[in-house]
Order: sequence, then C-alpha cells, then structure tokens
Amino acid sequence: MQKQDLQVKEPLFESVGQKQQSRRRFFATAGTAGAIAAFVASCSKVSELLPGRQIPGGNAKSVDLGSGDVGILNYAYSLEQLEAAFYVTVIAVPYYGMKDSERELLKDVRDHEIAHREFFKKALGKYAIADLDLDFTSIDFTSRDSVLATAKAFEDLGVSAYNGAGSLITSPDYLTLAGKIVSVEARHAAYIRDLISYGSFADSTVLDANGLDKSRMPSEVLPIAGKYIKTKIDASHLPTS
Repeated sequence: MQKQDLQVKEPLFESVGQKQQSRRRFFATAGTAGAIAAFVASCSKVSELLPGRQIPGGNAKSVDLGSGDVGILNYAYSLEQLEAAFYVTVIAVPYYGMKDSERELLKDVRDHEIAHREFFKKALGKYAIADLDLDFTSIDFTSRDSVLATAKAFEDLGVSAYNGAGSLITSPDYLTLAGKIVSVEARHAAYIRDLISYGSFADSTVLDANGLDKSRMPSEVLPIAGKYIKTKIDASHLPTS
C-alpha cells in the first residue's frame, strides 16, 4: 500500500464518561479534557470577545492566522490540527510490532490532541482558520522508528512553540489555558522520548542551562512544521513581542 493512498477516518472523540480509564495511565486525561470542556462551556461567546481583526474563512490552499490573540490562537490551532491528524493516522495504521501498552497510551495522546484542536476551533468560532491540507507522505507509518521520530519532533516542537507564544498572549485566561495545554504536551514529549531511549525525557537537546524548556517563536516554528503542511500559512500579522 502506498503511504499517500492511506484513507484514514477519524473516530469521534470519546468523552471521559464514555471511556474506561486505566489507573496506570499517567496522562490524566480526565483533568485535561474536563478543564478544556469547562472552559469552552463558560466561554460560549468567546469568539466575540477576541481582540484583533476579523478573518475571512480560509481554504485548503492558504490561510491568514490574523493578529493579536486571534492570531496566536489560530497559530496554536494549526499546530494542534497537525498533531491530531498525525496521531489519528498512527492509531488507524499501527506500526509493525506496536505493543498493546504503546497503543493504549498513544490512543490517549491522540484523544488529547483532538481535545486541544476542538477547544481552539470552538473558542475561535468564526475567527478559526479552515482545516489545513496536510502532507504525511514522508512518514512511514508502518515503521516504529519513523513514527516515533516524527512524534518526538512534533511534541518537542509543540512544547517550544507554546513556550515561545506565551509571551505574545495578552489575555490572562488564554495564557492560563496555554499553560495547561503545554504541560500536557510536555508529558507527551517525555513519553515519546522514553519510548525511543529510556531516560531521555529531559535531555540537553530540549532544556537550557537553567533546566528550563527551550522556546521558539512562530517565525521559527512554522518553517519546521511546514514540511507537513501544504496550505500556505500567512503569519505576517502575528505579534512579535
């Protein structure tokens, strides 16, 4: 089967109340999904309160992230689209030799990323960019090495992206939610890194001399993520400080 011919249907997101959770899972899915759901419920008109200019609906060929907090939330939304689609494919097309324990935890990661993506989509409302056109043809989803290397790259990139974008957010509420989401992304990164090489969850490639996670600004992140995104992303209106 050609990788580019894979047709993957995304499952409906299973709520915490519908899904049996294992005590051995360390990701705390209930806390994450519950907090996001509660925040969305309390902000049913959040899109009307977002600062920045209104963005017309994009398409598969190009999107404009916008400016202000709108732009930063769309920036995060684009990365969550990428990660969610990747893990949906990982579970739909398991790599050779995937252990049951790996599959269960990777399903948790998938569900977290879907929850993150749906949070941003609902929070942005009419300001949300269109679904991105993604390109995973460079990934061999049948290979454990290829999948985990890509997962590591995505998770490390995501953590650094949230760290960098935090200083650009003006709303305290959005900053709080970003902090909660990046902590979950860091758990993902630690798990994936240990699957590749046990004990590498916090090595010098992701931490600085002060023991802090490294950060990247959007201008650094988007070119890296662009390898997997066909849609042209206009980030020229994002805040830079």
